Amino acid sequence: MKQPAVKTKDAQGLAARRVASAAVADVIRERAALDDVLDDAIARARLDPRDGALARAIATVALRRFGTIRHALAERLSKGVPGNARLLALLATGAAQILFLDVPDHAAVDLSVRLAREDKNLQHAAGLVNAILRRLARERDAVLTQTDPLGLDTPDWLAARWSDAYGPGRARAIAEAHAAAASVDLTVKQDAQGWAERLGGIVLPTGSVRLIERTPVRELPGYAEGEWWVQDAAAALPARLLGARPGERIADLCAAPGGKTAQLAHAGARVVAVDKSARRLHRLADNMQRLRLAVDIRAADVLELDEEPFDAVLLDAPCSATGTIRRHPDVAWAKRPEDVAGLADLQRQLLDKAAGLVRPGGRLIYCTCSLEPEEGEGQVASFLARHGAFARAPVDAREVGGLADLVDARGDVRALPCHLADLGPGRAGLDGFFVARLSRRA
Repeated sequence: MKQPAVKTKDAQGLAARRVASAAVADVIRERAALDDVLDDAIARARLDPRDGALARAIATVALRRFGTIRHALAERLSKGVPGNARLLALLATGAAQILFLDVPDHAAVDLSVRLAREDKNLQHAAGLVNAILRRLARERDAVLTQTDPLGLDTPDWLAARWSDAYGPGRARAIAEAHAAAASVDLTVKQDAQGWAERLGGIVLPTGSVRLIERTPVRELPGYAEGEWWVQDAAAALPARLLGARPGERIADLCAAPGGKTAQLAHAGARVVAVDKSARRLHRLADNMQRLRLAVDIRAADVLELDEEPFDAVLLDAPCSATGTIRRHPDVAWAKRPEDVAGLADLQRQLLDKAAGLVRPGGRLIYCTCSLEPEEGEGQVASFLARHGAFARAPVDAREVGGLADLVDARGDVRALPCHLADLGPGRAGLDGFFVARLSRRA
């Protein structure tokens, strides 16, 4: 079934499709982050909000269903999938419109052909683009009957990892959750039920507000007044589980873009927000200003941080981000197995550093938005073997809204994209997250 997209008149939308195709090519060729590429390209092209939304919808769906699209192209191209990233991206974005988006087939075909003709390196392929996309339109039903979220739309190495870690059935459920767009969740300062009613959302068991309708968040009541901020329900758990108290001095390491920082500051803690990226910290500072929260912001390498010990430390470590594929489908195709090993080494160093920043009797939260055990359960097991002064402070299911499936036997939190499935289409799912709560002996 096609998903709704921003509609455009047949004669319009060429600029949006140009941006979408170029962005997907950057992901394929350079393993670039789709959001960063799109944000820059939309700004450079001066797309209006309507065309910007169309470009984002096309590029996102092309990557969310990239495996299905690539398989369909391979079956219909005598020479197989093209090695030219620009041509592959052009075909993929055209196919995404035909197969999965509410875009007229003739507009998807015609504008894709125009893009090929305007690119001197792709002019020779304009006839091929026309023929293949028209064939996909004719054979849409046959293509869609072959879709397989785990077998096609998940890279083989990730499918194998998740099957080993969670079992084949749960691995398939994770992949199926990735096939649907993620909902927008909000963390509100107070009165979650009241804001849910006002915004047409629902309150999740964990306390976050999940929006049902897709509306630009800046246009919603409460945004300008700083009454809430966008934050996936799973991403909101680490700061809640830290249990910040008024007046406590807390370090939020690798803090940008600041959702957890805001939670800690709103609880009354004196927060030191540290991140290596000055650019990302600008966004954090803007968020804190809108939310009217005071935070000590530091642009620094966490590994070189020199501070007196804190009452508590929250480390949201850099990771493979495979838990965010629902909202960032480029991650599946941009990451490689070797990335997990390299990031796990960095996480180990950051955890050791964070341990030294916790005062005796203090708390440490370690979390990653990864589905990979090496970046979660394995990392904590290794840490506890190295640091005898620390022990788990197990999480109770009541602390996560009674969702016992989120808490493992050790008391760590493991949220999966397939959780909250009983909420139904458009309401289900969580980002994949791992959270461990640790305490230092007094």
